[in-house]
Amino acid sequence: MLLTEFNPNAIRSEFPLLTREVNGRPLVYLDNAATTQKPRTVLEALEAVYTHYNANIHRGVHTLSQEATQAYEEARTTVAQHIGAPERESVIFTSGATAGLNLLANLLTERYLLEGDTVLVSEMEHHSDLVPWQLNAPRKGAKVVKIPITDDGALDLEQLQALLHRERVKIVAVAHVSNVLGRVNPVAEIARMAHAHGVLVVVDGAQGVKHGRVDVQELGADFYAFSGHKIYGPTGVGVLWGRRELLEALPPWMGGGEMVGTVSFEGTTYADLPFRFEAGTPPYIQAIGLGRALQFYHECNQQAVSEHENRLMRRGYEGISQIRGLRVLGYSPDNAGILSVTHPKIHHYDLGVLLDRMGIAVRTGTHCAEPLMARFGITGTLRASFALYNTEAEVDTLIAGLERAVGMLA
Repeated sequence: MLLTEFNPNAIRSEFPLLTREVNGRPLVYLDNAATTQKPRTVLEALEAVYTHYNANIHRGVHTLSQEATQAYEEARTTVAQHIGAPERESVIFTSGATAGLNLLANLLTERYLLEGDTVLVSEMEHHSDLVPWQLNAPRKGAKVVKIPITDDGALDLEQLQALLHRERVKIVAVAHVSNVLGRVNPVAEIARMAHAHGVLVVVDGAQGVKHGRVDVQELGADFYAFSGHKIYGPTGVGVLWGRRELLEALPPWMGGGEMVGTVSFEGTTYADLPFRFEAGTPPYIQAIGLGRALQFYHECNQQAVSEHENRLMRRGYEGISQIRGLRVLGYSPDNAGILSVTHPKIHHYDLGVLLDRMGIAVRTGTHCAEPLMARFGITGTLRASFALYNTEAEVDTLIAGLERAVGMLA
C-alpha cells in the first residue's frame, strides 16, 4: 500500500540495525551514499529463499528451481518498472554498478572506438565510471577527456558542447547524481546534446536510482547502471540497463553457462537478451532481495522519500554553515541528500573519528572521486548522506556533534 504521508519515525522500526548503540550512544547512521541499511522485509525475503526454495535457476525442472527462477524473473520485472524500461529483457543483473560499467567500457571500446576517438567523462565522476575507460580506451588508440565542472560544482555544459564540437567524441559517461556533491546532473539535456552528435550516453545511476522517480527513457540514456545496496537491497547485485538495439549489437562479455545457445568445438551461438550477459550462476538470491527492496521503496512513496531527504539536507546545511570554519562543498538546495564538509585546518578524518565516538556514522576520504578533490584543491571531505529512515533530530545531532568536534580540534 502506498504511503501518501511519509513518516520516518514510524518506518524506522522496519530497520533492525538502527536500534543498536555505538560507543554508548544511539546510532545515527548517515553513511547512506556508501550503503543503505536493509528493511525487515528484505531480510525476510532473503531468509525465505535460503530456507524454502533455494536452488539454481533456469536449469532445473524440479519445484525448487522453478520457484527460484520465477522469483528471480519477477525481480527483473520489478526493476524494469522501477526505472521505466520499455521491456524487461533489457534489464541485466550484475554484481553491482562497477561490474556494469566495466562491462560497458570493455564492449563499447571494442565495438565503437577507433584511433583518435574520445570518451568524455565528467570531472565529478566516481572512479568506477572513469578508470574502466582509462583501462580500455587506449587499447584502440582512443583517449579519455574530462568534462569540467564549475566553481559551484555544476557540470559545465558550455564546455561539454565545445568538446562535442572539437573532439571526435563517441561516448559520454556521466553520473546521474554526484556521490560527493549530491549534484543532480541534467542527464536529459546532456543526452540531447550528445545524441545530436551521434554520441552514446552512459549513466552511472548508483546515487540517482533512489532520487525520486527514475525513467531511463525520459532521461534519454543509452545505458544506466546501479547497485542494489544503495537502495535498501543486498550487496552483490546490481543492474545494467541498455537500449535493446544497442545491447543486441554487443557480443557477450564473459563465457560460461546460460549465456549460450548451442556449444560445440566447431562454433558456439549465444543466447538472447538478457541471458547473453548473465554467464554462470547469477546473483539470484540477491536479485530477489533487490526486487523486494524496490517494492518497499515504492510502498513508502519514492517522491515523498526524495522530498524528505532533501529537507534533511537543507536543514543540515543551514546548521553546518553556521559553524565557524566549516564549508559545504558544491551545495545547492536542489541536491540529492548529500553534504560534503571541509575545514581549512582540521582533517576530515579527525572530525569523523570524533563523530563516531558520539555514535554518528559518516564517511571520510576522497569517496572514490580523486579528480573532483583535485578540482577543489582538497584531500577529502566528511560526507553525511541521508536516507528515508533519517530524522530531523538526527540532523540536529550531527550539527551539534560537528560544532563540538570543531571546538575540540580548532
